Amino acid sequence: MTVIIWVVEGTWPACIDAGRDLAPADARIVLLHVTGGSAPAAAHGAYAGLLGRGRPDRDPGPLVAELGAASARDLLEAAASRLGRPCTTQERHGRVEREVVAAAEGAGLLIVARDGDDARLGPKSLGPASRFVVDHAPCPVLLVWPRETPSTGSMPPPPPRPHHR
Repeated sequence: MTVIIWVVEGTWPACIDAGRDLAPADARIVLLHVTGGSAPAAAHGAYAGLLGRGRPDRDPGPLVAELGAASARDLLEAAASRLGRPCTTQERHGRVEREVVAAAEGAGLLIVARDGDDARLGPKSLGPASRFVVDHAPCPVLLVWPRETPSTGSMPPPPPRPHHR
């Protein structure tokens, strides 16, 4: 069985802990990090907006991409250390939610952390990317809270019932 753990800045420790505690001992664990392509493109676009007045060797796009790659490697290294058992790492680039779904093809389990409102139970506890992943994952998904789970008292009240005559 392959277990994919989606490693995201801010929520990764909860996913790693869940994988360490719940994945079968013989599972192949893959730590997955996806870098979206928007930051380097935005930096390059801002530079290109100088209408040719900038020097090509000062284009910040490649530097931003390099810094993002280094950050991803550091994050995956910290996650592997916290996991404390054999694993492989995978770095992907592109539309984050689609890359996670593609990486999960053929997996036995995908571990994802809630990344929205973590103060109360409900659908807003998932951001757009994680909602897409949960809705489209081609395998079972374990959804974990990144911090303490809110109490059931945090649920919104039920909608009012219509009156029948």
